[in-house]
Amino acid sequence: MNEHSTTHFGYQTVNEDDKAGMVHGVFTRVASKYDIMNDLMSVGIHRLWKEAMMDWLNPRPGQRLLDVAGGTGDVAFRFLGRAPDSVATVLDMTESMLIEGRKRAEAERLSDRLDWIVGDAMALPFADNSFDAYTISFGIRNVVRVQDALSEAFRVLRPGGRLMVLEFSQIPNEMLQKAYDLYSFTIIPPLGKLVTGDRDSYQYLVESIRKFPEQEVFATMIRKAGFAQVKYRNLTMGVAALHSGWKV
Repeated sequence: MNEHSTTHFGYQTVNEDDKAGMVHGVFTRVASKYDIMNDLMSVGIHRLWKEAMMDWLNPRPGQRLLDVAGGTGDVAFRFLGRAPDSVATVLDMTESMLIEGRKRAEAERLSDRLDWIVGDAMALPFADNSFDAYTISFGIRNVVRVQDALSEAFRVLRPGGRLMVLEFSQIPNEMLQKAYDLYSFTIIPPLGKLVTGDRDSYQYLVESIRKFPEQEVFATMIRKAGFAQVKYRNLTMGVAALHSGWKV
């Protein structure tokens, strides 16, 4: 990698080599309160978005899921609940997030169907054609090189496998987007400070949403990685979007 290659960390320009560590720091600091903050920030709507993701993915018995940037396992638990005899691997760069997920898996007696792996979305530690489904929720925007992560998703999926990305997106209405921005920047960082004691991490998270490509641009990136039948659906007027692609 060229030592002068840069990327964004929220609104900051940083060296690519530095971003992963900075993102790791964010999620290490907020891990214990991550699920609570998701509920507070979205007024619980993130749960509906994840259910919509499962509805479209339509998990089937016996499938093998890879949930990348899966953190505390929220999506993996939903997948396992819908598909008997399925198994899931949760991969995340932040071990403290995975530790929180393991606690929940033990409480819900799902430990035997789940693997928890510390790893990098841009260099997945799995063989080609290993999984039936690949999901990533609110994580792809934190990856240093998004195109590399999409290429890795394509590699580890089996032929006929499916990619599903849930990510904050852009509202295709200028007035509504301005109202959403006002809420995001005035409410979420102070809320993060109140709940987690960490304002800066939530300032980054709000900024990172604004830097993520809009829906059509991201769909083009998914196609570039090799996926076919690429489609997306806006959720809550485009506050978030679901992207789907198939390895054929």
